[in-house]
Amino acid sequence: MRITIDDLRVFVAVCQAGNLSAVARDLARTQPAVSQHVKRLEHATGVRLIERGPAGVTPTPEGLVLLTAARDGILGLDQALARLADMARGHTGTVCVTTGATTIRNLMSDAVIEFRQRFPRATLEFRTIISSRRCFEALTDGAVDLAWVSIGDAIAGVEQRPVMALPWVLAVREDDPLTQRHPITAADLAEIRHIRLPDNAVSRIQLDTALNALGIQLKPETGVADWNTAVLLAELGIGHAIVPALPYHSAADRPMRFKPLPFLPPLTVGWAVRRWESLSPLARDFANLVEQQCRNLHDRKG
Repeated sequence: MRITIDDLRVFVAVCQAGNLSAVARDLARTQPAVSQHVKRLEHATGVRLIERGPAGVTPTPEGLVLLTAARDGILGLDQALARLADMARGHTGTVCVTTGATTIRNLMSDAVIEFRQRFPRATLEFRTIISSRRCFEALTDGAVDLAWVSIGDAIAGVEQRPVMALPWVLAVREDDPLTQRHPITAADLAEIRHIRLPDNAVSRIQLDTALNALGIQLKPETGVADWNTAVLLAELGIGHAIVPALPYHSAADRPMRFKPLPFLPPLTVGWAVRRWESLSPLARDFANLVEQQCRNLHDRKG
Protein backbone atom coordinates (compact mmCIF):
# COMPACT_ATOMS: atom_id res chain seq x y z
CA MET A 1 0.00 0.00 0.00
CA ARG A 2 1.44 3.37 -1.02
CA ILE A 3 1.74 6.27 1.40
CA THR A 4 0.35 9.52 -0.01
CA ILE A 5 1.12 13.11 0.87
CA ASP A 6 -2.51 13.46 1.92
CA ASP A 7 -2.07 10.58 4.39
CA LEU A 8 0.92 12.33 5.92
CA ARG A 9 -0.77 15.73 6.06
CA VAL A 10 -3.76 14.25 7.89
CA PHE A 11 -1.50 12.31 10.24
CA VAL A 12 0.46 15.47 11.15
CA ALA A 13 -2.80 17.36 11.70
CA VAL A 14 -4.12 14.59 13.98
CA CYS A 15 -0.94 14.56 16.08
CA GLN A 16 -0.93 18.34 16.44
CA ALA A 17 -4.65 18.60 17.27
CA GLY A 18 -4.81 15.45 19.40
CA ASN A 19 -8.39 14.99 18.26
CA LEU A 20 -9.80 13.18 15.21
CA SER A 21 -13.10 15.07 15.28
CA ALA A 22 -11.37 18.46 15.28
CA VAL A 23 -9.26 17.50 12.27
CA ALA A 24 -12.32 16.19 10.48
CA ARG A 25 -14.07 19.53 11.01
CA ASP A 26 -11.03 21.55 9.91
CA LEU A 27 -10.60 19.47 6.75
CA ALA A 28 -14.34 19.20 6.04
CA ARG A 29 -14.17 15.40 6.14
CA THR A 30 -15.80 12.68 8.17
CA GLN A 31 -14.08 11.27 11.22
CA PRO A 32 -13.95 7.75 9.68
CA ALA A 33 -12.22 9.24 6.63
CA VAL A 34 -9.61 10.90 8.83
CA SER A 35 -9.12 7.69 10.78
CA GLN A 36 -8.68 5.76 7.52
CA HIS A 37 -5.65 7.88 6.61
CA VAL A 38 -3.97 6.92 9.88
CA LYS A 39 -4.89 3.27 9.46
CA ARG A 40 -3.33 3.24 5.97
CA LEU A 41 -0.10 4.59 7.38
CA GLU A 42 -0.12 2.01 10.18
CA HIS A 43 -0.73 -0.77 7.68
CA ALA A 44 2.06 0.48 5.41
CA THR A 45 4.59 0.89 8.25
CA GLY A 46 3.54 -2.17 10.26
CA VAL A 47 3.50 -0.26 13.57
CA ARG A 48 0.94 1.53 15.69
CA LEU A 49 1.29 5.28 15.19
CA ILE A 50 -1.25 6.79 17.60
CA GLU A 51 -2.79 5.87 20.94
CA ARG A 52 -6.43 6.65 21.62
CA GLY A 53 -7.42 7.69 25.12
CA PRO A 54 -10.11 9.63 27.02
CA ALA A 55 -8.32 12.92 26.41
CA GLY A 56 -7.85 12.32 22.67
CA VAL A 57 -5.05 10.81 20.62
CA THR A 58 -1.28 11.01 21.06
CA PRO A 59 1.53 9.70 18.85
CA THR A 60 3.31 6.55 19.95
CA PRO A 61 7.13 6.54 20.01
CA GLU A 62 6.98 5.13 16.48
CA GLY A 63 4.47 7.80 15.59
CA LEU A 64 6.79 10.53 16.82
CA VAL A 65 9.48 9.29 14.44
CA LEU A 66 7.09 9.55 11.50
CA LEU A 67 5.65 12.86 12.74
CA THR A 68 9.06 14.55 12.78
CA ALA A 69 9.96 13.30 9.33
CA ALA A 70 6.53 14.00 7.85
CA ARG A 71 6.33 17.52 9.26
CA ASP A 72 9.79 18.39 7.97
CA GLY A 73 9.14 16.84 4.58
CA ILE A 74 5.75 18.50 4.07
CA LEU A 75 7.03 21.90 5.12
CA GLY A 76 10.04 21.57 2.84
CA LEU A 77 7.79 20.55 -0.06
CA ASP A 78 5.40 23.44 0.58
CA GLN A 79 8.27 25.91 0.69
CA ALA A 80 9.73 24.50 -2.52
CA LEU A 81 6.37 24.79 -4.26
CA ALA A 82 6.00 28.38 -3.02
CA ARG A 83 9.48 29.16 -4.29
CA LEU A 84 8.69 27.68 -7.71
CA ALA A 85 5.45 29.66 -7.81
CA ASP A 86 7.36 32.88 -7.08
CA MET A 87 9.80 32.08 -9.88
CA ALA A 88 7.00 31.33 -12.30
CA ARG A 89 5.13 34.54 -11.47
CA GLY A 90 8.16 36.73 -11.78
CA HIS A 91 8.81 37.79 -8.17
CA THR A 92 5.24 38.01 -6.95
CA GLY A 93 4.21 36.51 -3.68
CA THR A 94 4.48 37.20 0.03
CA VAL A 95 7.41 37.35 2.44
CA CYS A 96 6.26 36.93 6.04
CA VAL A 97 8.59 38.31 8.72
CA THR A 98 8.25 38.32 12.48
CA THR A 99 9.90 41.24 14.23
CA GLY A 100 8.96 44.33 16.22
CA ALA A 101 8.44 48.00 15.41
CA THR A 102 11.81 48.93 16.96
CA THR A 103 13.66 46.71 14.49
CA ILE A 104 11.62 47.81 11.48
CA ARG A 105 12.19 51.49 12.24
CA ASN A 106 15.89 51.30 13.04
CA LEU A 107 17.28 48.34 11.11
CA MET A 108 14.89 47.57 8.25
CA SER A 109 13.30 50.81 7.02
CA ASP A 110 15.69 51.35 4.08
CA ALA A 111 15.49 47.66 3.17
CA VAL A 112 11.68 47.78 3.14
CA ILE A 113 11.70 50.79 0.81
CA GLU A 114 14.25 49.26 -1.56
CA PHE A 115 12.43 45.92 -1.57
CA ARG A 116 9.19 47.68 -2.52
CA GLN A 117 10.95 49.51 -5.35
CA ARG A 118 12.58 46.35 -6.70
CA PHE A 119 9.55 44.08 -6.37
CA PRO A 120 6.39 46.21 -6.60
CA ARG A 121 4.20 43.13 -7.12
CA ALA A 122 5.44 41.38 -3.98
CA THR A 123 3.98 41.67 -0.49
CA LEU A 124 5.78 42.11 2.81
CA GLU A 125 3.84 40.89 5.82
CA PHE A 126 5.08 41.66 9.34
CA ARG A 127 3.91 39.81 12.45
CA THR A 128 4.73 40.76 16.01
CA ILE A 129 5.71 37.79 18.17
CA ILE A 130 7.23 38.74 21.53
CA SER A 131 8.51 35.38 22.71
CA SER A 132 11.64 33.95 21.08
CA ARG A 133 10.19 30.47 21.60
CA ARG A 134 7.05 31.43 19.67
CA CYS A 135 9.21 32.90 16.89
CA PHE A 136 10.97 29.56 16.51
CA GLU A 137 7.64 27.70 16.62
CA ALA A 138 6.27 29.97 13.90
CA LEU A 139 9.28 29.12 11.75
CA THR A 140 9.06 25.36 12.26
CA ASP A 141 5.29 25.45 11.65
CA GLY A 142 5.83 27.35 8.39
CA ALA A 143 3.80 30.37 9.57
CA VAL A 144 6.62 32.83 8.77
CA ASP A 145 9.60 32.85 6.41
CA LEU A 146 12.02 34.93 8.46
CA ALA A 147 12.37 35.84 12.13
CA TRP A 148 14.56 38.65 13.44
CA VAL A 149 15.79 37.48 16.83
CA SER A 150 18.41 37.88 19.51
CA ILE A 151 20.88 35.15 18.63
CA GLY A 152 21.12 32.54 21.37
CA ASP A 153 21.63 28.82 21.85
CA ALA A 154 21.15 26.45 18.92
CA ILE A 155 17.53 25.45 18.29
CA ALA A 156 16.65 22.14 16.66
CA GLY A 157 15.17 22.64 13.21
CA VAL A 158 16.14 26.34 13.02
CA GLU A 159 19.18 28.02 11.49
CA GLN A 160 20.37 31.29 13.04
CA ARG A 161 22.53 33.83 11.20
CA PRO A 162 24.18 36.63 13.24
CA VAL A 163 23.99 40.01 11.47
CA MET A 164 25.19 42.64 13.93
CA ALA A 165 26.28 43.17 17.54
CA LEU A 166 24.51 45.91 19.51
CA PRO A 167 26.23 47.47 22.53
CA TRP A 168 24.13 47.95 25.66
CA VAL A 169 23.29 51.44 26.95
CA LEU A 170 21.51 52.76 30.01
CA ALA A 171 18.50 54.95 29.16
CA VAL A 172 18.05 57.73 31.73
CA ARG A 173 16.32 61.08 31.77
CA GLU A 174 18.46 64.17 31.33
CA ASP A 175 17.64 65.29 34.87
CA ASP A 176 18.70 61.95 36.41
CA PRO A 177 21.84 62.14 38.64
CA LEU A 178 23.29 59.17 36.74
CA THR A 179 23.83 61.43 33.72
CA GLN A 180 26.64 63.13 35.65
CA ARG A 181 28.65 59.94 36.05
CA HIS A 182 31.37 59.40 33.45
CA PRO A 183 31.56 56.58 32.80
CA ILE A 184 28.73 54.48 34.20
CA THR A 185 30.26 51.57 36.10
CA ALA A 186 28.92 48.14 36.92
CA ALA A 187 28.52 49.26 40.54
CA ASP A 188 26.30 52.15 39.41
CA LEU A 189 23.77 49.70 38.02
CA ALA A 190 23.05 48.36 41.49
CA GLU A 191 21.26 51.65 42.23
CA ILE A 192 18.91 51.73 39.24
CA ARG A 193 15.19 50.96 39.22
CA HIS A 194 15.25 48.43 36.42
CA ILE A 195 12.58 48.22 33.71
CA ARG A 196 12.89 44.59 32.72
CA LEU A 197 11.99 42.64 29.58
CA PRO A 198 9.94 39.38 29.69
CA ASP A 199 11.58 36.38 31.34
CA ASN A 200 11.49 34.32 28.13
CA ALA A 201 13.18 36.96 25.95
CA VAL A 202 16.65 35.87 24.79
CA SER A 203 17.95 39.42 25.26
CA ARG A 204 16.69 39.43 28.86
CA ILE A 205 18.34 36.06 29.55
CA GLN A 206 21.67 37.21 28.10
CA LEU A 207 21.54 40.49 30.01
CA ASP A 208 20.76 38.72 33.29
CA THR A 209 23.59 36.27 32.69
CA ALA A 210 26.08 39.11 32.12
CA LEU A 211 24.89 41.01 35.19
CA ASN A 212 24.99 37.91 37.37
CA ALA A 213 28.59 37.32 36.27
CA LEU A 214 29.36 40.81 37.60
CA GLY A 215 27.53 40.07 40.86
CA ILE A 216 24.79 42.60 40.09
CA GLN A 217 21.20 42.00 41.19
CA LEU A 218 18.89 44.64 39.71
CA LYS A 219 15.84 46.00 41.49
CA PRO A 220 12.89 45.50 39.12
CA GLU A 221 10.58 48.51 38.85
CA THR A 222 8.20 47.23 36.20
CA GLY A 223 8.06 44.90 33.21
CA VAL A 224 7.61 45.58 29.50
CA ALA A 225 7.40 43.59 26.28
CA ASP A 226 9.88 45.51 24.11
CA TRP A 227 12.79 47.96 24.16
CA ASN A 228 10.81 50.95 22.88
CA THR A 229 8.34 50.66 25.75
CA ALA A 230 11.21 50.34 28.23
CA VAL A 231 12.71 53.61 26.93
CA LEU A 232 9.29 55.30 27.03
CA LEU A 233 8.79 54.37 30.69
CA ALA A 234 12.30 55.58 31.50
CA GLU A 235 11.39 58.83 29.74
CA LEU A 236 8.33 59.12 32.01
CA GLY A 237 10.50 58.67 35.08
CA ILE A 238 9.22 55.21 35.95
CA GLY A 239 12.70 53.72 36.12
CA HIS A 240 15.86 53.02 34.12
CA ALA A 241 16.18 50.86 31.02
CA ILE A 242 19.14 48.81 29.85
CA VAL A 243 18.62 48.48 26.11
CA PRO A 244 20.64 47.87 22.93
CA ALA A 245 22.10 51.00 21.36
CA LEU A 246 19.55 52.12 18.77
CA PRO A 247 18.31 55.60 17.75
CA TYR A 248 15.35 55.79 20.14
CA HIS A 249 13.16 58.90 19.99
CA SER A 250 12.10 60.93 23.02
CA ALA A 251 9.83 63.90 23.58
CA ALA A 252 11.39 67.37 23.38
CA ASP A 253 10.35 68.22 26.95
CA ARG A 254 11.77 64.97 28.38
CA PRO A 255 15.16 64.50 26.67
CA MET A 256 16.93 61.21 27.30
CA ARG A 257 20.56 60.25 27.67
CA PHE A 258 21.92 56.88 26.65
CA LYS A 259 24.99 56.04 28.69
CA PRO A 260 27.34 53.35 27.26
CA LEU A 261 27.81 50.15 29.24
CA PRO A 262 31.02 48.76 27.69
CA PHE A 263 31.50 46.21 30.47
CA LEU A 264 28.47 44.25 29.19
CA PRO A 265 28.97 41.94 26.18
CA PRO A 266 27.06 43.20 23.10
CA LEU A 267 23.75 41.64 22.10
CA THR A 268 24.02 39.77 18.80
CA VAL A 269 20.91 39.98 16.61
CA GLY A 270 20.10 38.52 13.23
CA TRP A 271 17.97 36.16 11.19
CA ALA A 272 16.45 32.84 12.09
CA VAL A 273 15.00 30.62 9.37
CA ARG A 274 14.06 27.01 9.03
CA ARG A 275 16.48 26.36 6.16
CA TRP A 276 18.32 28.98 4.13
CA GLU A 277 18.42 26.82 1.04
CA SER A 278 14.64 26.44 1.05
CA LEU A 279 13.86 30.16 1.29
CA SER A 280 12.00 31.70 -1.61
CA PRO A 281 14.02 34.11 -3.77
CA LEU A 282 11.92 36.99 -2.41
CA ALA A 283 12.60 36.09 1.21
CA ARG A 284 16.30 35.70 0.49
CA ASP A 285 16.40 39.08 -1.27
CA PHE A 286 14.71 40.82 1.66
CA ALA A 287 17.05 39.19 4.18
CA ASN A 288 20.06 40.32 2.13
CA LEU A 289 18.74 43.89 1.91
CA VAL A 290 18.33 44.06 5.68
CA GLU A 291 21.85 42.72 6.18
CA GLN A 292 23.18 45.39 3.81
CA GLN A 293 21.36 48.13 5.75
CA CYS A 294 22.87 46.83 9.00
CA ARG A 295 26.36 46.88 7.45
CA ASN A 296 25.78 50.46 6.32
CA LEU A 297 24.72 51.48 9.84
CA HIS A 298 27.81 49.82 11.29
CA ASP A 299 30.09 51.56 8.77
CA ARG A 300 28.55 54.97 9.55
CA LYS A 301 29.07 54.47 13.29
CA GLY A 302 32.62 53.34 12.65
